[in-house]
Amino acid sequence: MGERLRQLQNWVAEQAEQNGLAVVSKSLQPVSGDASFRRYFRATGEQENWIAVDAPPEKEDSQPFVDIARHWHEAGVRVPGLIALDLVQGFMLLEDFGDRLMLPALNAESVDRLYGQAFRVLDTIQAIPHEHLPAYNEVLLRREMGLFDEWFVGRMLQLELSPAEQRVLDEAKRALVSNALEQVQVSVHRDYHSRNLMLLHDGELGVIDFQDAVSGPVTYDLVSLLRDSYVRWPDQQVARWVEDFRHRLALRGGTPTREAFLQQFDLMGMQRQLKVLGIFSRLCLRDGKAGYVQDMPRTLGYLYRAAGRHSSMAELQQLLDRRVVPAMARHPMFKEIDLDQELA
Repeated sequence: MGERLRQLQNWVAEQAEQNGLAVVSKSLQPVSGDASFRRYFRATGEQENWIAVDAPPEKEDSQPFVDIARHWHEAGVRVPGLIALDLVQGFMLLEDFGDRLMLPALNAESVDRLYGQAFRVLDTIQAIPHEHLPAYNEVLLRREMGLFDEWFVGRMLQLELSPAEQRVLDEAKRALVSNALEQVQVSVHRDYHSRNLMLLHDGELGVIDFQDAVSGPVTYDLVSLLRDSYVRWPDQQVARWVEDFRHRLALRGGTPTREAFLQQFDLMGMQRQLKVLGIFSRLCLRDGKAGYVQDMPRTLGYLYRAAGRHSSMAELQQLLDRRVVPAMARHPMFKEIDLDQELA
């Protein structure tokens, strides 16, 4: 056992005693982590369990998580309750939401019901005052998309774009930034998808991994959910859900036309997909988390098809067709994946 885990176990035991928690064993059991340096463990109790979080303070700032958890809980979003905190050491003890992610429960019969529930939660999140959150500004939007150039194109695919090709990519990014900044700004979870939504025993939907929330575009969380890198739905079905959500927004005030809102959604998705391809590549190459490789062709497919639906992105789709897609098809890490199917 590492020294860090031993310290966490001793801290949890102390907190259990101070808070009157009937912990069965001092031993902590690992549970699924995320794409950060945080680690999660389950502390088993006589009647309920808790989640112990190890977030090394030199690598993870947990204060935003704590602040947003308190704020969103007060607003009616089901986020994990804060049992005990020691942010100096980087330790937290949280309410345990269990192991039932939305993703495995999604199928043709359940998806409308589950997404309908996710839309209701998203309504609540977007209604929360957002002025205190960091702005999803041009600097952040561009920094995220830069991960595509560095980690996916450069390091994963080993491609060097010509100056003309780089100009095509840069021009597309300018349009994507403008689209994001022109939208209505709301509270944005920033990773609102089926692996961060939990099906709770009381029928409610739990929300996790919200510490990077920002004040940003109204379509961002919607596209995170409906263009989920871990599950794909037919484009016509997605368009229907987007229109349903546009009607929900209309109850709060003016909204764009159907066509304008769908374009905002598509272009917002392209910004996110550029970022995600870069993040997945970095997780694989730098952090040794190769499991994300299987989700990259689906993510590229979203980007490719969205570019094909908008004339302003025609040159970007041609660049993907000419350089990126062939390089991915040749790459040994993707040889078992039907790339043509994901692009169709």
